[in-house]
Amino acid sequence: MHIGLNLIFLVPGETGGMEVAARELIPALLEAAPDVHFTAFVNREAAAAKDGPWGELLPAVTVPVNARNRVQWVRGEQLLLPRLAARAGVDLVHSLASTAPARGRFRRVVTVHDLIYARFPEAHAGMRDLGMRVLVPLAVRRSDRVIVDSDSTRHDLVELLGTPAERIDVVPLGIGALERSEPLPERELRMRLGLGERSVVLSLSAKRPHKNLIALIGALARIPAARRPLLVLPGYVTTHEADLRERASALDVEDDIRFLGWVPDEELEGLWQVADAFIYPSLYEGFGLPVLEAMARGVPVACSKASSLPEVAGDAALIFDPNDESAIAAALERLLTDTVEAGRLRERGLKRTQLFTWERTARMTLESYRRALRLEIPSA
Repeated sequence: MHIGLNLIFLVPGETGGMEVAARELIPALLEAAPDVHFTAFVNREAAAAKDGPWGELLPAVTVPVNARNRVQWVRGEQLLLPRLAARAGVDLVHSLASTAPARGRFRRVVTVHDLIYARFPEAHAGMRDLGMRVLVPLAVRRSDRVIVDSDSTRHDLVELLGTPAERIDVVPLGIGALERSEPLPERELRMRLGLGERSVVLSLSAKRPHKNLIALIGALARIPAARRPLLVLPGYVTTHEADLRERASALDVEDDIRFLGWVPDEELEGLWQVADAFIYPSLYEGFGLPVLEAMARGVPVACSKASSLPEVAGDAALIFDPNDESAIAAALERLLTDTVEAGRLRERGLKRTQLFTWERTARMTLESYRRALRLEIPSA
């Protein structure tokens, strides 16, 4: 079996959770299937970076496009990749980021992480939204198997795209190595970010409307100032941050929030260590990996009941209605004041994360390949 991995989308350091998933899945696939031949198809940016498993752990073919340019990226995936994959002699191409070549003399598997473009169209503006509306349904129709991260996304595919349920494989993501670097010492971190000695609540996500941070800010304002924690919001900056800052100012809680962009690894690790709680109020997630990251670090979690998040959290988090600011505030206060409940959630969270491994993700992904190739799946 010769598998081609379509990584044309991946610009190192700029592709968020999909990049994390690709970097974790590739080594796990190689370990789980040493007899399978893999070839990665990467863009010029990834080829130049030389800091990923492509080219180091498996051979890589450079597709001559710059993926920061959306037109070049689509051209590379739809026109150039089929030729290069045929030349390499692959049996199957697995596209890891929701879009895929529509043609080629090989079997096709596509991973669709979510249908946010359909559920929350404001998340993808302009040409990107138009492109997703065309390319994702095309990839799903033309692929032999479709991998999704959750039952929630499987339901979305059936409901919104009319995809036959029997063509969809649910393959949850895993939780890998935690500390990416040595954490910044707590005293230095608190001084650098102006945290003082206050309790810290962490919410790690992009500043995008569906992440529902505006409701989280409203919930924070409902907590009396005397016991209000400091809310820290790392995650890449978008134009929506102006709305969040305006909301914080209107509610007079701007001094209770730290708006951070992407932070250095040592700062992020330091924040995980000082966090008293993690809260995730998102309205839509294909999976919600930060919830597992918090649990794996022993940080008690409260999260939304929307989309896939209850699947991931199970009984190891407080679950709230993301449209109810008072419910969000109550969950937050309970995490901070009920030490028994917080301890119970820490214990359950650590156990919960043991169910989500990249080894399991790799094994289930290989099963999807075999289904696409109509090969027998070995018994467990």
